[in-house]
Amino acid sequence: MSPLPVALRPNLIDHFYRGGGRIAALRGITTTSDHQPEEWIAATVSREGDTRLGLSSTQDGTLLRDLVVADPQTWTGGVGAWPGDVGLLLKLLDAGQRLPVHVHPDRSFAARHLDCPYGKTEAWLVLDAEPGAAVHLGWVDDVDPRDVVRARDEQDGAWMLRHMHRIEVRRGDGILVPAGTPHAIGEGVFVAEAQEPTDFSILLEWSITTSTRDESHLGLGFDLAMQALEHAATSTERLAELSVHRDLDAAADPLTSLLPTEADPFFRLDLAVDGAVVPAGFAALVVLDGSGTLRCAGGDLAIARGQTYAVPAAAGDWHVTGSARVLVARPGTA
Repeated sequence: MSPLPVALRPNLIDHFYRGGGRIAALRGITTTSDHQPEEWIAATVSREGDTRLGLSSTQDGTLLRDLVVADPQTWTGGVGAWPGDVGLLLKLLDAGQRLPVHVHPDRSFAARHLDCPYGKTEAWLVLDAEPGAAVHLGWVDDVDPRDVVRARDEQDGAWMLRHMHRIEVRRGDGILVPAGTPHAIGEGVFVAEAQEPTDFSILLEWSITTSTRDESHLGLGFDLAMQALEHAATSTERLAELSVHRDLDAAADPLTSLLPTEADPFFRLDLAVDGAVVPAGFAALVVLDGSGTLRCAGGDLAIARGQTYAVPAAAGDWHVTGSARVLVARPGTA
C-alpha cells in the first residue's frame, strides 16, 4: 500500500533574535521564550556546528532523517547527495528584530571549500509584514572589496545597509535570494523560507548576534570566505526578475507557483488549494489556512490550519480538497 504523508511535531529553534509569535499563532502552539523566531519544517539537516538541533521529528518522536535513511526509495525515490538528504529545507521565520547582513556560498564554492554539493540559495515568501517593513537585498552600486572589508572589520552595519537595496514587502511577495548576494530580513517580516539543505552563512555583521568573528566565516577564514560574496551591483531590473507577487488568499489556479522561475533548479514553492494535483516526489507542507483533505493513493488524510507534514515520494500524485490552503515546498529540478 502506498504511504501517507507524515505529520510533524513543532520544531521551534531558539535563536539570538526575537520573534516567534506569528509562528505560534499559525501553528496553534505556545512558545517558551520570545527568542524562538524559526521553525524548521521537514528538516533532515541540523544547525551548523550541531548534530541534532533543527532536525524534524514525527508525532511519535522519530527523526524524519532516520526514516529517510532507512528507506530512501520510499521517501525520495532513491535520490540524495547523502543518506537522509531530501534536497531542500523549509523554514518559518518571524523576525522580531532586524537580522544581520550576511551572505551564503553558491554550489561551486561549497563544493570546492565545504565538501558539499549544495550552497545556500534561498527564497522568501512573505506571509505577513508590518506596515513599512522591509528586506535588504543586493548592492545598489558596485562596491570596492576594501570598503566591504573595512565595514566588516569595524562592524559598520549602517554602511552596509546604506549601500544595499531596501525593499518594502507585503503578504504574497516571493523573493529569490541567489547565493553570493548580501541580504538581511528586517524587523516585522514573517516569511516561509525555502532553501538548499544547508546552514552555511557568512556573517558580515556578527556584532548584533551572539556569534563571534571567529564563528562568522564557516571556519574558512575571512580571506577565503569573502570570495563567496558578490561585489557587483544588483540592478533594479535584476531585482524585478528576482521577485513575484501572488494573492495568497485568492489563488487564480489550484496549484500556483509562488517564486520566480529562476528558483526552480534549487527548490519549488507552491500554493495548493481545492482541485490541486501535486506530482509525486518528496514535499514539505504547511497548512496556511482552512481545512480539507489530502487524497493519496494510500488513502485520505484530514488536514487543518497550522499542521505540517512530510510527503514521501512513494505517496504518488496527491490532491487537495476543501477550504485548505497548503504551502508546498519541493526539491529543485537540478
